[in-house]
Amino acid sequence: MASHSSRGAKRGRRGEAPHGAGFRCSLQELRLLMEHRGPEAVTKIQELYGDVNGLCARLRTSPVDGLKGSAEDINRRKQEFGQNLIPPKKPKTFLQLVWEALQDVTLIILVLAAIVSLGLSFYSPPDGNRQNCGSAAGGVHEEGEAEAGWIEGAAILLSVVCVVLVTAFNDWSKERQFRGLQSRIEKEQKFTVVRGGKVIQLNVAEIVVGDIAHVKYGDLLPADGVLIQGNDLKIDESSLTGESDHVKKTLDKDPMLLSGTHVMEGSGKMLVTAVGVNSQTGIIFMLLGAGEEGDGEMKDNNKRKDTDGAPVETQPLEEDAEMGRVEKEQKAPPKKEKSVLQGKLNKLTVQIGKAGLCMSSLTVLILIARFAIDTFWIQGVPWSKACVPIYVQFLVKFFIIGVTVLVVAVPEGLPLAVTISLAYSVKKMMQDNNLVRHLDACETMGNATAICSDKTGTLTMNRMTVVQAYMAECFCKRVPEPDRIPAKILDLLVQGIGVNCAYTTKIMPPEKRGGLPRQIGNKTECALLGLTLDLHRDYQTVRDEIPEEKLFKVYTFNSERKSMSTVLKNSDGSYRMYSKGASEILLRKCCKILEESGDDKPFKHQHREELVKKVIEPMASDGLRTICLAYRDFPASEGEPDWSDEANILTGLTCIAVVGIEDPVRPEVPEAIRKCQQAGITVRMVTGDNIITARAIAVKCGILRPGDDFLCMEGKEFNQRIRNPMGEIEQERIDRIWPKLRVLARSSPTDKYTLVKGIIDSTALEQRQVVAVTGDGTNDGPALKKADVGFAMGIAGTDVAKEASDIILTDDNFTSIVKAVMWGRNVYDSISKFLQFQLTVNVVAVIVAFTGACITQDSPLKAVQMLWVNLIMDTFASLALATEPPTEALLLRNPYGRKKPLISFTMMKNIFGHAIYQLTVIFTLLFVGEKLLHIDSGRNAPLHAPPSEHYTIIFNTFVLMQIFNEFNARKIHDERNVFRGVFNNPIFCSIILGTLVVQVIIVQFGGKPFSCVSLNAMQWLWCVVLGLGSLLWGQLVSSIPTSWLKSLKTAVVRRTQRPDSPEDEPQEMRDPDEVDDAEMRKSHVLWCRGLNRIQTQIHVMNSFRDGLSHEGLQTHRVVHKSMGHPKVPIPEGTPM
Repeated sequence: MASHSSRGAKRGRRGEAPHGAGFRCSLQELRLLMEHRGPEAVTKIQELYGDVNGLCARLRTSPVDGLKGSAEDINRRKQEFGQNLIPPKKPKTFLQLVWEALQDVTLIILVLAAIVSLGLSFYSPPDGNRQNCGSAAGGVHEEGEAEAGWIEGAAILLSVVCVVLVTAFNDWSKERQFRGLQSRIEKEQKFTVVRGGKVIQLNVAEIVVGDIAHVKYGDLLPADGVLIQGNDLKIDESSLTGESDHVKKTLDKDPMLLSGTHVMEGSGKMLVTAVGVNSQTGIIFMLLGAGEEGDGEMKDNNKRKDTDGAPVETQPLEEDAEMGRVEKEQKAPPKKEKSVLQGKLNKLTVQIGKAGLCMSSLTVLILIARFAIDTFWIQGVPWSKACVPIYVQFLVKFFIIGVTVLVVAVPEGLPLAVTISLAYSVKKMMQDNNLVRHLDACETMGNATAICSDKTGTLTMNRMTVVQAYMAECFCKRVPEPDRIPAKILDLLVQGIGVNCAYTTKIMPPEKRGGLPRQIGNKTECALLGLTLDLHRDYQTVRDEIPEEKLFKVYTFNSERKSMSTVLKNSDGSYRMYSKGASEILLRKCCKILEESGDDKPFKHQHREELVKKVIEPMASDGLRTICLAYRDFPASEGEPDWSDEANILTGLTCIAVVGIEDPVRPEVPEAIRKCQQAGITVRMVTGDNIITARAIAVKCGILRPGDDFLCMEGKEFNQRIRNPMGEIEQERIDRIWPKLRVLARSSPTDKYTLVKGIIDSTALEQRQVVAVTGDGTNDGPALKKADVGFAMGIAGTDVAKEASDIILTDDNFTSIVKAVMWGRNVYDSISKFLQFQLTVNVVAVIVAFTGACITQDSPLKAVQMLWVNLIMDTFASLALATEPPTEALLLRNPYGRKKPLISFTMMKNIFGHAIYQLTVIFTLLFVGEKLLHIDSGRNAPLHAPPSEHYTIIFNTFVLMQIFNEFNARKIHDERNVFRGVFNNPIFCSIILGTLVVQVIIVQFGGKPFSCVSLNAMQWLWCVVLGLGSLLWGQLVSSIPTSWLKSLKTAVVRRTQRPDSPEDEPQEMRDPDEVDDAEMRKSHVLWCRGLNRIQTQIHVMNSFRDGLSHEGLQTHRVVHKSMGHPKVPIPEGTPM
C-alpha cells in the first residue's frame, strides 16, 4: 500500500506538463465521472485514467505536493472548471421593497380612502345647496378654505408615501445586514489543502479543481473529489441521498467524495474534481433554482447557506445509529419551533390587532350614526340628491378617521423593533466573539435558565502541556530528563507519538520573540508532540521517515473508541500498532507494561488497580487529563490480521507510558460562572474526561463549591439511572437527576443529547427550562440542534458542529456565553421598553380618537397627525429604544423563562399610569382648553374649516408627551433615574432631538396639510410644561408598589374562583411578595397529588374486582422517547 502510494506520487510528478500546457480533462468529463458511485466509479476511473494518480496527471497536479499555487495557474483553473461559488440570490431592488411595503392592508385602505377624498374635494355643489345639506356641511368662513379641501387627501397620500419609503429603507438595510452577516460566516469557513508541498488553510471559495485537500473527522466537504488516500474514512451522505447509514470510503470500493456531505469518522486526502455549480450539490441547487431563488436571509432552521462555495446541507443532520433510534421522529421537522419571544409577540400582536379593529369599526359606526341623527333628525334636513357628494365626503372622512385609528392601534412597529434590536445586537455581539447564525438565538439566550458546557477549551484555556508522566516504573511529577529514560522506551514513545498523531497537528515557533510556541491542530496531540520536544527529540524527523502515505492503517479517534491507533507495516512483513487514548479505557486492553530496563513484563488486574490508585487518581485530582500510550506487535509468522475485527486488534497491548496533561482553567471563567449563578442560570459541565478530573476542574471553576449537595456522575451511571428495566428512557427518572446534576463525566454525545432533551422536556420545576449547549464534535450535532441555543466552538469545533449551531464562539471562551446572555436579555428588555412606550401611545390615541368622535363628531387628532405619531412610535421609537447597550445590571435578576408574560405587572402599571396622565391632559385641553388658554374653540368645526389653535395645541402637547415619555420607557423595572446611561446611546439622543425639530417645523410651518397653525411662545411653553409633566408623573407612578397590582389580581382570581396555574405567574426581580403565590402553588400541587392517589386507588380496586393479572396493575410510564409528559407534575420532595 505504501509503495503503491509513493509510486503514484512519482508518476504524478513525472506526468506534469509544462506550466502553459492545457488540461487533458474537460469539465463535462469530470461532471460525468462524479455521477458514478461505488465499484462502478472505480471501474470508470481505471478505464479512463488507469488510477487516481493518472487523473492527477491529467489535471496537472501532484498527489503529494498539490498545485504549485501560482496565480496564473489558479486563475486558469477557475476559468476552465469554474469557481467554488454558487451564485447568490439577487437582492431585491428598492422598488420591489417599496411594492412589498405597499401590500399592507391598512395602508391600501388608507390610500383608497385618500384618493376618494381627493376626488370628492374638487366637487362643490351650488352655494345654496350646501347650506341645505346641514350645518356641518356649511359654515365655512373663507371660500378659499373649501377649495383647499384636497390638501387633506394629498397630505394623507404623502404621509403614506413617507411610511412606505421608511419601511422599504428599513427592509433594505435589514437585508444588507443579513448579507453582511452571511458573508462574515462564509469567510470563517476554511479548508486544508496542499499547495507547493505545504499544508495551508484556504477559504473554501478559493479551492479549485486539481487541489489536493485534506479531509478529516468533522469536515463539511466543500467540493466533489476522488479519494487519494484514506484512513478509516466514513461519510454521512444523507444530505444528498437521504440514506442515514454512513458510507465507508476506500480506494478499491468507493472513492467518490461529494460536496455537502459530512466526514463522520477517519481522515484522508482527496483530489478536487468539481467545484461550485459543477459539483453534485451545485447541480442540484441550480436545478432547484437556488441560484436565483435561494433564501438570502439565514432564517431557515435547516441552516441553509446559499452564497458560499461550501455546499449547503439540504436536510437536518442525520444522527448516528443510536441517536437515530432515539430521534427518529424528528428527522423531518425543522429544528425548532418559534422562539420564546416570537411566540409571545405574535400572540400579543394578534390581540392588539383585534382590539384595534373593534375600536376603529366602532368609531366609524358612531361617527356615521351621530352624523345621521344630527343632520336628519335633530336638524330635520330632508334627503337631497344634490347633497349626496357632501354626505359621501363625510363618510370618507369618517372612514379615514377609523382607518387611522386602526393604523395607530395595530403595532406594525413591533416586527421592526425586533429586527432592529436583533440586528444591532448581532453586530455588537460579533465584537464580543459571538458570531450569530440565527437571529432568534440572540433573544432566546436572554431566557436561558441552564447552560451545559464542555470543559476543554471552553472552561479551560485549551493550551495543553504534559506536566506529569509515569514511565519505566517511575511516577515523575514533572517531565523527566531524556537520559533518565531507557533508550528503547524513548524510541517507542517518540515514534508512537510522531505517527499516531494527525499529521496536520504540529508545534510551530512563536509569532513573537519570547512568546509560547503555537499549537496547530488537536490540542491533546499538541501536548504529546510538545513532550517529544521537551525530551529533546524531533517528531518531524519521524514523520519525514514515515510520511502519511506509508501508514498502513489508521483507526481514528471517535467517541465510541475513545482512542486512536496507527498501524505500520515493517519490511519483514510484520506490523506494529501504536495506540493512545483515555488511560482507564486503554489500560484495560493492556496485558504488558514496559519496566525500568525497557523490557516488557505482565500487566495483570491487580497491577492495573494499583496503577490507577497511585498514578491516575492523583493526576486526575490535580485536574490533569490522563492519556495512556501503548503499542502492539503483530509477527509476520501469524499472517495478516483481520483489520476489520477491532475487538481483537485493539487488545493485548503493551503500555509504554501514562502522561498527565494540564489544561489550565481560564482565569476569567470562575467570575463568569459566578455571574451566571447570580443571574439565576445553572451551569453544568458535560465532558469526556474521567470524573475525578472533571470534579477537580468544576471546583476550580466554581460550578461546585464545598458543602454543595449536587451530583457528579459518569455517563454509564447516568444511563443506568434514567432507564427502566426494559432499557427505555423515562422522563420521570431524568427529572429525579437533572435538577441536582452539575457534572456529567465520561459522557458520550448521546448522553449529552439525552440530558439536554430531558431538561427541555421536563415539567418537574415550576419554570420550564431554556437550555444552551456548547459542542465542538461532529456527534454533538444532535444536542446542538435540540438545544434552545447551540454554541459551537469557532476554533476547535468541526464544520458539522458549526452547521448545527445557532451561535459560533470565535474564541471558544465561556465568558463570551455570558456576554451572549447579557445581549439576549438586553434584546428582551429593549422589546419590552418599546412595548411599554407603544402601548401607552396606542391606549391614549385610540381612546382620544374614539371619545372625540363620539362627543365632538370629529377626532381631535387628524389623520395626517396620527400618521406622524404612528411614524414616531413605530420607526423612530423602535430605533431609539431597541439600540440601548446592555449593562451588568441585567445579570442581577432571574431569567424571564418561557411562560412569563411579555407585559409584566410593572410595565402594566407604567402603561396605565402614564395613559391616565395623558388622557387627563388631552381631555382637559379638549373640553376646557379654550377657556384656560383664552383661545377659540375648535370643536364641532365644519367639513373644510381651517386649522385651529385649539386642536394644534392638543396635537403638539400629545406629541411632546410621547417624546418625554420615551425617557420613562427606557426603564421597565421601576428604576428612578430614567436618564442614567442616556448619553451612552447616541442614536436615542439623535432621534429625540430630530423628532423635536421636525415637530416644531410641522406646527409652525405645517399649515393646512397637517391641520396646524403656528403657536406663540406662551402656547409653546404650556405644551412643553405639560410634556415635561410626563417625567414628573413617571416618578409618582414608580412610587406605587407593583405588589398592589399583584394583590388586586389575586383578589380578582379568588373572587372568580379561577386560580392561575403556576406557569402564568410572572417572575419579578426576586420580590419577597412571591411567598403568598408559592403557598398557593404548593397547595395546588398537594391537591393534584391527592387526586392522583385517589385515581390510583380506584384503578387498583377496579383491577382487583375484574380479576386482572398483576401486570395489569402497573402504573403507566411516560417514556422519554415518546416525548410525553405527566399531566400533573409533582416535584420530588414536596411534603405530604
